[in-house]
Amino acid sequence: MTDPGKSHPDTTHPGTTHPGTTYPGTTYPGTTHPDTTEQDPPGRVAFLVFDELTLLDLSGPLEVFHLAGALGHPYPTVLVSPRGGTVTASNGVALAGTVAPADTGPLDTLVIAGADHLATRGPDRELLAAAGDLTERARRVATVCSGAFVLAALGQLDGRRATTHWRHAAALARRHPEVRVEPDALHVRDGRFHTGAGISAGIDLALALVEDDHGADTARGIARELVMFMRRPGGQSQFSTAVAGPSARGELLRAVTEAVLADPAADHGLPAMAAAAAVSTRHLTRLFRAELDTTPARWVERVRLDRAQQLLLDGHSVTSAARRSGLGSDESLRRAFAHHLGTTPSDYRRRFGTARLAPR
Repeated sequence: MTDPGKSHPDTTHPGTTHPGTTYPGTTYPGTTHPDTTEQDPPGRVAFLVFDELTLLDLSGPLEVFHLAGALGHPYPTVLVSPRGGTVTASNGVALAGTVAPADTGPLDTLVIAGADHLATRGPDRELLAAAGDLTERARRVATVCSGAFVLAALGQLDGRRATTHWRHAAALARRHPEVRVEPDALHVRDGRFHTGAGISAGIDLALALVEDDHGADTARGIARELVMFMRRPGGQSQFSTAVAGPSARGELLRAVTEAVLADPAADHGLPAMAAAAAVSTRHLTRLFRAELDTTPARWVERVRLDRAQQLLLDGHSVTSAARRSGLGSDESLRRAFAHHLGTTPSDYRRRFGTARLAPR
């Protein structure tokens, strides 16, 4: 869909382009080019992009702000990169015409996209310099997915609550212990900083920003247009798995955890596990704390919950999943789902069970 009055010849949305195509840096109506002296209207949004970014971290929020304009609340936008020019997303799509930070002009909101390498290698100096400059000038700053690692590296999240993709939450907490990481949140606001969870959660974050600016009715209208929840049920833990966390380092604890993973429904109370490992309950508890940063009971419950999730997706009833996973009763299973995933077993199965259409 093209914007009314859009003068740039490229009318392709970035989420639908093919590798090698280009997408202009300033595209939506009302965007003022950086070489003009005219002041932009309130609400101008700058997206900080760079090579290897995850395209959906950009295109999802960008579409939300575009649709806000269709509802009478335009957000002029501009794509900014550390050097300006063309950057290439991780899927090969080229984003052309980005501007350098010095040429950005006035801005109200800064959105920093994510990329896998931000959580592994970390942001480079050029990206940090660009983000630092833009952050100082913006009224509010938002990150999508691993974009939170950029703000954390700048010290902007020290003492603040923040989130990121569930797969990177432990790395963010470990690398930046001064940040109060909330791994289950879809998006978190602390002061003028907004952080969002992985990939599609950037849309949730952008909807929240629009709601802050123009109210729930506008945000709800955009959500309807995108055929998505205004507020998604549950947190991002429902997308993760308990066993994706760190593994035990020592041979003794590794043997204990492997026994639990092999048969979650067996007796894995603290006395039974300590006896099997031939250590005291106190020593085993210390090992869990030191190597897995949790207690034995909490770790076993997450493993059992993970198994119950898989059993539900495999077609087992709630009762069968509770029994076979070791959680015991239907009520225990429901409590575990509510506590850790923020949803119910039945809703989880409906949401993740299959993408195939039911037979008519």
